[in-house]
Amino acid sequence: MKRHIPNLITLLNVFCGCIAVVFAVLNQLEFAALFVFLGIFFDFFDGLAARLLKVQSDLGVQLDSLADMITSGVVPGIVMFQLLGMSETGGWNAGGFMEAGSAAGNISMVFRPLPLLGFVITMASAYRLAKFNIDENQVSSFIGLPTPANTLLILSLPLILFHNGSDILNSIILNQWFLIGLTFLSAYLLNSKIELFALKFKNWGFKDNALRYIFIVLSLVLLATLEYLAIPFIIAFYIIASVVVKLGSNK
Repeated sequence: MKRHIPNLITLLNVFCGCIAVVFAVLNQLEFAALFVFLGIFFDFFDGLAARLLKVQSDLGVQLDSLADMITSGVVPGIVMFQLLGMSETGGWNAGGFMEAGSAAGNISMVFRPLPLLGFVITMASAYRLAKFNIDENQVSSFIGLPTPANTLLILSLPLILFHNGSDILNSIILNQWFLIGLTFLSAYLLNSKIELFALKFKNWGFKDNALRYIFIVLSLVLLATLEYLAIPFIIAFYIIASVVVKLGSNK
């Protein structure tokens, strides 16, 4: 029975991802973010449960990637799709598809091509997850930005608009060129050769996990002080700290 527990937790990630997709399509991005966060929570604990119960399996690895493809692949692509749509219309309520009235009073949907660039993130996520499944070197570290971290970065944008927004921040986040640049930067980071540390603890000693503890404490401090605006800074620190540690170890 215990061998099914991690897979059940992974399926909860799938469930949360499906709900997040629905909310993202409806342009209810705050609710989409909520269920993505829940999905990432289950994504973290399914692997932990498998290690604690000693029931790791090839099925669990494949199922985990399929779940991530929904929560951390499809959803951020739709969110960027919506944000690019908003950048064209300049309005929060208009996303990748815009409602338009007809002479008869019916509602039709106006399609615009630019928001489709958002799905570059989805394609890059799929490619990364496929590579991860056949790469035996990504055990204690990651090569390229993990899809959940990338998703947190993308989902932070609408949350900043809601909770940390100002005229300056809003104008940056809803700038077409900023969103286009972030889309391609995201796709690059997902499949880059940058080696990033993993938040996997083999033991709880500070000496072996100093970077992980520092990262967690700093992240909590930033979240407490900056709220959702902290997320881009946390992701940037994650990448920079990993690069610095890697360069230091090579000397």
